[in-house]
Amino acid sequence: MKIKALFRYICCAGLALSTAAMMCSCGGSPSSSQAADDSKGTEPAATELSAQSTVDTPTMPRKLIIDTDTGADDASALILAAKTPKVEIVGVTVLVGNVDLEQSTKNAIMALETAGVEAPVYKGSSDTLDGEYKFAFSVFGEDGMGDAGLIHPKGQAQEGDAVDFIINTVKENPGEIEIVALGPATNIAKAIQKDPEAMKQAKMIWSMGTAGLGPGNASPVAEYNVYADADAYKIMLDSEIPLTIIGLDMCSEDAMWTDKQFEELEALNDTGRFVAESFGKIREFYKSNGSEDVSNCDALAMMCVLYPGFVKSTISCHGSCITQKGETHAEVLFYKEGFTYDGVDNDFVYNVTLVTDAAKNKYFEIYKAAIQ
Repeated sequence: MKIKALFRYICCAGLALSTAAMMCSCGGSPSSSQAADDSKGTEPAATELSAQSTVDTPTMPRKLIIDTDTGADDASALILAAKTPKVEIVGVTVLVGNVDLEQSTKNAIMALETAGVEAPVYKGSSDTLDGEYKFAFSVFGEDGMGDAGLIHPKGQAQEGDAVDFIINTVKENPGEIEIVALGPATNIAKAIQKDPEAMKQAKMIWSMGTAGLGPGNASPVAEYNVYADADAYKIMLDSEIPLTIIGLDMCSEDAMWTDKQFEELEALNDTGRFVAESFGKIREFYKSNGSEDVSNCDALAMMCVLYPGFVKSTISCHGSCITQKGETHAEVLFYKEGFTYDGVDNDFVYNVTLVTDAAKNKYFEIYKAAIQ
């Protein structure tokens, strides 16, 4: 079975920033209401988030395509989107990553059925652009969902290819479709290669990817979603489509879920129990490595997408992905807008917004309230 990296789920807590990561810096924001501050990034003007309610949810309808290599973390993010008011999941596109394509498809369908939402699911890439899959150990179990007997979907995937679905949906809804990439960028890169002009009509691509400004997990400088298909991530970065990135550095410290919180999820309702049980294997893995707390990066990234007030600061950058083989393979460098670098031409397109701070301490309570 093709499965996502063992190290994807060992996040930044307790790790020192690598020298390479410390050399990367960024600036800006996607919102006109945010004031720029080169020294601190931008501070979104948003209402205070409540720990008991899903405040600051979208005020206008949102149309999302969610691109996923569905493991337990992706499934929890799908459920969050499905349970959020004024969000339409136009479609879910799947690919290899956490698990193989067939299992990823079943997991996505099951997550939607658990949330009580109907949305079309399309199969996409079963391999990377260069045909070289990055094998690693599974930490979520053989089925990517804790091997807890959770996956028995009633529905099936749609006819047709995920890449064509992405292109056609963006063309039919110019300026409206937001693509949320929870796994490797292979499907998105193929869509850009096939019809770059159509893809420029996407409103935004949101990526749970890169190490942000912290260390990586696939290597000291690379995060697994990028590492799994660095060529694809480079195509997405170079496309000049507006791109917001939520990196590994957002998933640490107060964002990590505790045993008590998993118990609260399990006692909450059937949906909470599904999420909690799907994390059983990863919880065992964390404990075997001396950590009582567990990261859930994909649902946190989805919260950044859906809850404007959850994002506390962002900075505008040019992103550059290293595709050459070697120790820095799949590292993403961020060049800060407004900063002059001595060794380069500084003639960049600043199409990347990097999330640099979020309301991590409120993450779990907001999530729990959303799925009630």
